[in-house]
Amino acid sequence: MSTSQLTPRQKPGAARREGHPGIALAVIAACQLMVVLDATIVNIALPHIQNALSFSTTDLTWVVSAYTLTFGGLLLLGGRAGDILGRRRVFMTGILLFTFASLLGGLAQEPWQLLAARALQGVGGAIASPTSLALITTTFPEGPERNRAFGVFAAVSAGGGAVGLLAGGMLTEWLDWRWVLFVNVPIGILIAVLAPRYISESERHPGRFDIAGALTSTLGMASLVYGFIRAAEEGWRDNLAIGSFAAAIVLLLSFVAVESRAKEPITPLRMFADRNRSGTYVIMLSLAAAMFGMFFFIVLFVQNVLSYSPIKAGLAFLPVTVAIAFGAALSQRFLPVLGPKPFLAGGSALVVVGLTWQTLISPDSSYVSGVLGPMVVFGFGMGLNFVTVTLTAVSGVAPHEAGAASGLLNTTQQVGGSLGLSILTTVFGTASRNEAKDQVADFMAHASPEQKAAFAKTHELPAPWSHEVLAHGISTAFIPAVAMAVLALAVALVVIKVRKSDLEALSGTASAAGPAGG
Repeated sequence: MSTSQLTPRQKPGAARREGHPGIALAVIAACQLMVVLDATIVNIALPHIQNALSFSTTDLTWVVSAYTLTFGGLLLLGGRAGDILGRRRVFMTGILLFTFASLLGGLAQEPWQLLAARALQGVGGAIASPTSLALITTTFPEGPERNRAFGVFAAVSAGGGAVGLLAGGMLTEWLDWRWVLFVNVPIGILIAVLAPRYISESERHPGRFDIAGALTSTLGMASLVYGFIRAAEEGWRDNLAIGSFAAAIVLLLSFVAVESRAKEPITPLRMFADRNRSGTYVIMLSLAAAMFGMFFFIVLFVQNVLSYSPIKAGLAFLPVTVAIAFGAALSQRFLPVLGPKPFLAGGSALVVVGLTWQTLISPDSSYVSGVLGPMVVFGFGMGLNFVTVTLTAVSGVAPHEAGAASGLLNTTQQVGGSLGLSILTTVFGTASRNEAKDQVADFMAHASPEQKAAFAKTHELPAPWSHEVLAHGISTAFIPAVAMAVLALAVALVVIKVRKSDLEALSGTASAAGPAGG
């Protein structure tokens, strides 16, 4: 039998069934959707998770950060693994790990069990997500077919957040908060079954794994985040918080030393030599820090103060998703005409306005005045930034390094979100403790004997006193968020020097690099 007579099943690394690009794209897109929406699907369930597993508000941030830290910290390593070991093999490994971690998280009975599962989910997502993007180039020939596949991938990445908010609300209200994790299990198993049938294996490329760089960066950022969250609970003089900050400094300095000597570093330090690229990383870090905090605290506000159901809370966040999409479409349309600076500066300025507006939030705020208005302004500003930052980050980069530049931007977004949320949580914790002292005094002066007896047992203030504590903590936490957005605005005005002519050659790169940000 000649080589030409070999069936796809017999060709090494080939998919078992060729001629089904639609199914292959559906498998890849389903993976990206699952990874992207997991960053928001859990958000809506946070109040229910807090009650079920007895999380404090400050510790609750780890449900978000445990995922984003491992996801962002190992993202570049996951992409490198696909190149060295084979993208389909690594893709399936990431999916199975993500699915297994989701099952463990849904079964969690203690806070530490859920946090461990969320961290493991992040590892699985970091392995699967960059590989899924790369698989498009392996599966689809260059030209219109690949461009359409990139378009579907980008749409899934952009819409995943909105899908997660709605799905999280429906699953939490109709079933249980555990189903925001269980829902990944059948999807993950289906992807793992279909992938070897419809996706071909990629050619392996020799290379090295920068394990030391991945571990020092991820552990360093985790120590830094833990230090802030510990300080939020115990104060800045706590020995464990101080020790965590010291460990973070040592680990992050070690990371820089490792990367400067590594032959194949996970984070090429030369990427930071260009002022425009470094500026975009600072802008993304700052804006992501503010965005993660905004979503976390407003979810608590609409459900605990405004008493929204999970589904209603999910719907309440849809306008910000629409605003982001509208801002992104507008910037993509006029970027070649106006250049990047107006969008970076104008978008960052709108984010400053939206966050400043949210510092005024109180228990008397309505959804329209306290949530919808500032969120729409904030979302439109973020939309103006997203496409512009991505294009500016890959401006002037050699084609073979465009993936590293955009991947580093995505890493910056995830790590910045975790770091920003921890900083905002520290401010929230301090402000809430101080406000609680005043509210307890007022409660003891005005509460009924029955309320005082219940408080003596639980040490938890009832409404409206608890609403005052939560709203004061949230409004105060938005003050450093404003400062982060101001930093992004200053960098956009002073540091960024990209001209519109520099972006003209990037129309093709945008489709490939942009979706990676997910």
